[in-house]
Amino acid sequence: MKILVLASSTWAFYAAAQVYDTQNSITAIAGTANLSQPADTLGNYYNYWKLLDNGTTWDLTRSDRMPVTSPKVIPMLGSKKKAIIEPSRTAFITVDMQNFFLHPKLSPAAVKGRNAVQPTLNIMKAFRENDMKVLWVNWGIDNFDLVTLPPSFLDGFSTNHQMNTSFCTEMGPLTEDNGTVVDVGKKLCRGSWNAQPWGSLYPSMVEGLASGTDLYFNKNRLSGLWGAQTPLGLYLQESEITTLFIGGVNSDQCVWGTLIDAYFKGFDVVYVEDCAATTSPWYAEQMVRYNADGNGFLANSTYVVEALKA
Repeated sequence: MKILVLASSTWAFYAAAQVYDTQNSITAIAGTANLSQPADTLGNYYNYWKLLDNGTTWDLTRSDRMPVTSPKVIPMLGSKKKAIIEPSRTAFITVDMQNFFLHPKLSPAAVKGRNAVQPTLNIMKAFRENDMKVLWVNWGIDNFDLVTLPPSFLDGFSTNHQMNTSFCTEMGPLTEDNGTVVDVGKKLCRGSWNAQPWGSLYPSMVEGLASGTDLYFNKNRLSGLWGAQTPLGLYLQESEITTLFIGGVNSDQCVWGTLIDAYFKGFDVVYVEDCAATTSPWYAEQMVRYNADGNGFLANSTYVVEALKA
């Protein structure tokens, strides 16, 4: 048997040829695109931002390519001071504000998450009044998910490292403070009580779905936008939504997963700090805020609501 051995210089030639060929073609395309872009514009022909007012205001409307209704100027908290949004292409996403994560008897430590409920209700109301969609993105496991979920996820939601306490296993009854006994249902399984939005969020969701201002999306990973396509991702694409305000629990887990995937897919991401919380240590929340500011924008619901009324 003969073995062909190539000298290191030969390997280097082939490797370099492949890299350089690819790089040259990309450089040529990028160079042509950049020549046609104004100096204050970041992005490509369809998906771009404009930097205005001496670098203090970011125009996210894409108004050179897409129609606008009544753009709103939103004050921001981080390194980017203001953003102009187009309401018809903007949505608010709330992640996992479910009984499982927020009910005092199921998650006693989620005090900050429960404190985020009223700001969430406030911003939802403002979005609805401006014909901006409210999107509920929650854990909702079905039988197919149980077959395809990787062991790491099954273990993470198990209390004994076994399948008999993981997703879609019966959680038993719960007695409310008023004596009402509730069937908690199967853990984060679609249709179960523990997978419903907690407290006053639930009637808000029911009303929003009935009126058509809200939409509900089940997810089967931390992120609602993981992989090639999800129900949420398909809706955003078909509806031409470009800008996402995001809140929910836990901020460093499912909220962050959804936000960073949205960022990877090219959406404008706005982390609404008082509409999000976590039971993790304080530095986990600091990580989210720091990176959300770098990847997009930081906002507070009070300022957002006021700006939407203007």
